[in-house]
Amino acid sequence: MRPIILAMPKGRILDDAAKIFARAGYDLAPVFGDSRKLVHECGALRVLVLRNSDIPTYVALGAADVGVVGSDVLNEEARELFEPLDLGIARCRMIVAERVDQRVDDRSQAHLKIATKYPRTTRAYLHRKGITAEVIKLSGAIELGPLTGLCDRIVDITQTGETLRQNGLIEVDTVAEVSARLVVNPARLKLDDRLGGLIDALERALH
Repeated sequence: MRPIILAMPKGRILDDAAKIFARAGYDLAPVFGDSRKLVHECGALRVLVLRNSDIPTYVALGAADVGVVGSDVLNEEARELFEPLDLGIARCRMIVAERVDQRVDDRSQAHLKIATKYPRTTRAYLHRKGITAEVIKLSGAIELGPLTGLCDRIVDITQTGETLRQNGLIEVDTVAEVSARLVVNPARLKLDDRLGGLIDALERALH
């Protein structure tokens, strides 16, 4: 029987998640041995090291059985996935921010523009708030948007708010609390009893 295929993101989420997996009895040490490899054999697990944004796709389409991914990416991708555990790591917030020296009245602004990496989530937030705005998708350096006149506000991820302050921006609302989640392919969960055992072991490790 092949190993369980686990999709993991690069960076801090991988570091923190590996500690939880270790407490659950799954040693991910081989992942840290060679940073150039993208597939690692870790006993009962075969680990794929991917971009955070690609993990929902790999799990949803069955190229991986389970994955660890930020809830910001999950909400934006809106894939059909089972989400049994909040791992409680990589905590941050998705926020709305604008220039300190150019505050926005979202009720009277004639043509409000918001730049973000998360257009779907942003549109859902605007709908909840009853705000009409043009959503501009960017891939990086979101803070530059208001500083260059591209947009009036941004929706982005922050932990401490320091990057916002350094760029003359101020937080005006919270869109969502964000953390890393365990996600599972629903069809694989029904077919492979080992996935239930993995979920149970991780849940015990969290508590």
